[in-house]
Amino acid sequence: MKNRFGLYRAIFILTAMLILVSVKSAQSEPRLNPSTRTLFKPLLADPTEPRIAVMPWLGDRYLQLDIGSSADLYQSDSKKFAAGVDFATYSLLNRSDNFKFPVDAIDYLFGINASWNNPISSETLPFDEFSGKIRVSHISAHFEDGHYDAAQHHWLQQADWNGTIPFTYSREFVNLIVALSSPEHRLYAGYQYLYHTIPDGINPHSFQAGIELSTPGSTYLAADFKLLPIWQPSAEETKGHRGTWNLQAGMRLDRIGMEKVRVACNYFSGISRHGMYFYRPERYSTIGVIVDL
Repeated sequence: MKNRFGLYRAIFILTAMLILVSVKSAQSEPRLNPSTRTLFKPLLADPTEPRIAVMPWLGDRYLQLDIGSSADLYQSDSKKFAAGVDFATYSLLNRSDNFKFPVDAIDYLFGINASWNNPISSETLPFDEFSGKIRVSHISAHFEDGHYDAAQHHWLQQADWNGTIPFTYSREFVNLIVALSSPEHRLYAGYQYLYHTIPDGINPHSFQAGIELSTPGSTYLAADFKLLPIWQPSAEETKGHRGTWNLQAGMRLDRIGMEKVRVACNYFSGISRHGMYFYRPERYSTIGVIVDL
């Protein structure tokens, strides 16, 4: 009930905001992504995209704090090929009194990438560009002070986890995303292959798809879907896959000169993005600020 109330409140706030902006800027040219330093534009609704973001949970005393970015170190003269790096941290903080935010869990990601794009000349397809990005990355996950009971001198245990806390979590993977896009919309699909993982017993295959739509003014709607392996604690391996959604409605603040800043509302349902909770299904809504560098 608490998560549902938070979702309704977030939808109401975003709906009012989108209506207000649509009335004030109905003549603005729709566009999903302003120019960035990367050839392949960041995925708007993917919660694992390297970014700077502060996203409080609605209805729960948690806060997501992401610090990271993708940067192209090389771009060809034709602007059709680029190579770069990815760095990111994804933190789950507890919101406590006196403006304190103990870190419950944090994930660290770094890697290299290559991206490309090609124009499309077609009167039948509603797209003008085909693009893609391939990444080779490492990610590790850790519990921090917010997950430790200092009074009892032990790590907080999980009722749905039968292993030791904390445990070693490390993954190396190859990720491929391809997209069809125009200034008003983008469709994408992806595949990820794990070539090394701790703990082992993880199905190496996962899949991704998404859509981004420009709406009146500087607003947009986006959805990211992942098909992720399900961990079975009793068997210590994954069996089957589960769908994981992140739905986002947002507004760019370009009308006040901050086109790289988004105010966004998310509804997340599926397997946790945090490695320390990779076995746990979650459902929550957030609203906050995202910065695209």
